[in-house]
Amino acid sequence: MLAELLTSGLFVFLILFVRVGTAIMVLPGFGETYVSPTIRLGLALAVTLALAPIVGTAVPSQPPDPMPMILLLGGEVVVGLLIGGIARIVMSALHVAGTVIAFNSGLAYALTIDPSQGTQGALVASLLGFMGVVIIFATNLHFMLLGAIADSYQLFPPGALPPVGDFANLATRVISGSFRLGVQLSAPFIVFAIVVNVGMGVLARLMPALPIFFVIVPLQIWFAFLLLGVTLGGILQFHTSFFEERISELLVAR
Repeated sequence: MLAELLTSGLFVFLILFVRVGTAIMVLPGFGETYVSPTIRLGLALAVTLALAPIVGTAVPSQPPDPMPMILLLGGEVVVGLLIGGIARIVMSALHVAGTVIAFNSGLAYALTIDPSQGTQGALVASLLGFMGVVIIFATNLHFMLLGAIADSYQLFPPGALPPVGDFANLATRVISGSFRLGVQLSAPFIVFAIVVNVGMGVLARLMPALPIFFVIVPLQIWFAFLLLGVTLGGILQFHTSFFEERISELLVAR
């Protein structure tokens, strides 16, 4: 009897840990490359232990054959990737906005390694990405991410076939909405770049001897920094609201 209880308990813990661990490794803030894997693993274990008494009853009985076991674990990985991927895609809106801002303000050549994306990116994009993660933890939205993991056991019970169509529809809406938001957040800089380029063209025609590029570019960068300082609060506020709306779709209505 004791051996059976230990075996069933370990099976429940394994199933829970697969979904929780997959989500934790992808979620923004928790799954960043600059966070130690040991810390991420410890957090995943702690969340799994906290959820086990609450959602452990949703885990089906252990299948006798290995193939159903593999399918069960694969479904848990898919759900975990969905939760973490949705949050990660929403955060990419800031990366899109920062890249567009950099290209329209003369700062596109200032490149650095972006830890949140794992690639080289514009300095403004890295700045917005870091500030976005800080805002998530400062406003306690990271608890909403953990709540989405807990509620996922009601929305997507373990052992049930994942709704692939709904997953694809949600991913499409989030990707398109995040890209649209990134462009909207950088809209003032797009207008600013159009005005500057049109003015440079007019000055080049009126005063051909004037070195337009060497005169305008420093002023363009200076005014871009000024515009960024004015709009930075609004950019982060709109993105935080969008982040909260998208993650709330993964929560069970109460």
